Formats: sequence, structure tokens, C-alpha cells
Amino acid sequence: MEGSSGRNSNSNKRNNKEVVDGRDIEELVGNKEAFNNFVDHKFRELDADNDGRLSVKELQPAVADIGAALGLPAQGSSPNTDHIYSEVLNEFTHGKQDKVSKSEFQEVLSDILLGMAAGLKRDPIVILRIDGEDLHEFIESPSFETESIAIFSQFENASLGKCLREGVKQLTVEQGMPPSSDSWVITNVIEPALQECLPDQSDKSEKQATQEIFLKEFKKFLLVLTRRLQENPVIVAHTENNFDGSGIKKLLSNKFELDKLLDSAWKEAPKDKNHQKTTKEYLRVALDKIAASADLPPFGAIDQVDEVINGAFKMVGADDGKAINEAEFKQLLKELLGGIMLQLQGNAIFVASNSVIHEPIAAASTLLNVSVPNALRDE
Repeated sequence: MEGSSGRNSNSNKRNNKEVVDGRDIEELVGNKEAFNNFVDHKFRELDADNDGRLSVKELQPAVADIGAALGLPAQGSSPNTDHIYSEVLNEFTHGKQDKVSKSEFQEVLSDILLGMAAGLKRDPIVILRIDGEDLHEFIESPSFETESIAIFSQFENASLGKCLREGVKQLTVEQGMPPSSDSWVITNVIEPALQECLPDQSDKSEKQATQEIFLKEFKKFLLVLTRRLQENPVIVAHTENNFDGSGIKKLLSNKFELDKLLDSAWKEAPKDKNHQKTTKEYLRVALDKIAASADLPPFGAIDQVDEVINGAFKMVGADDGKAINEAEFKQLLKELLGGIMLQLQGNAIFVASNSVIHEPIAAASTLLNVSVPNALRDE
């Protein structure tokens, strides 16, 4: 996203950490002149034929970028989340194939950005610059030998090369190691460092490792990793979410807000020719539309939550495709929310993730240009 800082949200910097909490998005949308300029620029980027209106085709890059900003898989890669892209497009086009004016584009974009800001405020993203400093501190700490011995005990009777590869997978971001399962980290950080320590798959790498040899070589390996991270820091986005049903409970206790959401969901539901009934199939789409207000992720984003949602649908018989009227539609949505809440209250789902930002300098986004904060990039 554009701006003097090049950031897409406010950040509270502390050492090599920056917290992205959505305040910059709120400030942008709240500043009428700045937001108008932002929309003008983005609209011109998307308006390929310069006719002053956006076709469905011209809106596709915007829809794709919004999906990426929400953390969804690429459009077309997952049937579980593709319907969300369709919903975003429908927000712009109001379910029609007509072109979209700048004012319509601005109104919908404002709603989407404010929704994203609210999500970031609730669940901030921590941007970490992993530059070898924390890893070096771990190597020099009193606990290094004890933890290394515990790691080695999991791979006794294995070759030294395997012990080193598997050993580094046990280290966490908190210890200064970027996600070792990331293919970019493996190719550009771990394997070059291993090759430096054990060149040309030397005999040493294939020999069975003793504890003494492992401790010596593991420390050497991590020191090489430290140097490489100092030379080329890795940027990682860290997120934590705890889905415990509290957001649903809050929504269900707010009758005014709940009724407003249910009315909106019913209004947007496809109806029969008499405009009296819809089908239960639309309940999944409707639930996704109110998910953010209930502190739930989009369906398809988190497998564990998807299982809870699927269980709730089965429990209230909402998956049989039968036609339902407005009262039945709203009642089933409330029952679904209640069922999901009870399951999460009994067994909360905590999700933490660390994702390497592979293109910190030149993000490919054409609408929501998510880039590494300058304060981190320039250190």
C-alpha cells in the first residue's frame, strides 16, 4: 500500500520486531483526501482500457490481491476458498456483470480495508527480521549444550549429515532460526551452510555421529548459519490466533448487531422465483460473510476450524440442500454459530504460524502492496 512509509499498517518497533496492527489502514481510509488519491491511483492501474469503469476482468487483480492479503491460497488452487474470491467480486459488482464505477469501487474497497484493519487490530502480525543475532545468543547460552544433547537423543545411530539436517529443524524462530521447513530457507540458507561444513558429501557426513562429534559439528553448523543470516537476513511474518468461541458469544449477545448481519445475509441470498426461499447450500456462504464479526477465519484458511464448522453443519442438519424460508435461514445460522461456539469453548484452537516473506523489496501486489517495513529493511 502506498504512503510515505511504504507500510500497510502501523508498527511498533522493538529491536528486530515490528507489530503490524492495522492502524495505518484506518488512518488512510479516515483521511478523505489521502484515500481519494489512493483510490484514484489504484483505479487508473486497473482501468486497462481507460473507459472510467472497471470490468470483471479488470477487477480480477484487485480480487486476487485482497485474497492474498487475507491469507488465502491463490485463486483456483483450492475449491474450499475459491468461493470467497467470488464473494469479493460480487461485492464490487453486486452480483451483476456490469462494469463498476470509481465511486462503487471506492465504497467497497473502503469496507474491505476497514474489515482487514479490524482483523489486524484483533490479531496483529509480527514482522521479524532474523539476522543471526538471536541464533548467536542461543549458541553462546548456558542451555545450548543441554538442548543440543536433547536434540541428538532423537537421532542416535543416524549419520552426521542427517543429524545436522534434522537437528536444525528442532530450532524455532524464538531461538533465531527462520522456518526450516520453508523451501526458500532450505535452498538458500540451510543447504549452503551444510555444504560449507560438510563439503562434497564428505565421508564425515555419512559416518554415524557420536554425541561428542554432533555437539562440535552442530555448533560449527549453527555458527555458519549465523554468519549467513548476518549477511542476508530473512524476514518472517509471525501470527498467533486463539479461536475460543468468545467472539461468537459476544456477537450472539448483541441482538442489534446479530439481527443486522442476519438481515444482510438473507438479503444477499439467492431466492426462488417467488423470492420467498433459498437453499441450505447458501448457509456456508452466509456464514463466511459474518465470520469476521464472530472472530472466525474464512472457511478453508485453517483446517482445524473447518472441521469444527463441518461438525456444526452436520449437527444442525444444514447440509441437505433443502429449501428454507427467511425465519428458518436465520434460525439455522444462529444454531450454527451456537454449535461452533460450544465446540470452541470446550476445545479452543490455537494457531501460530511463521511465514517467510520471499519478496521483501518488490512485492507483486497491484492493489494491497504489502512490503517489508522500511525500518526493518534498512537496518
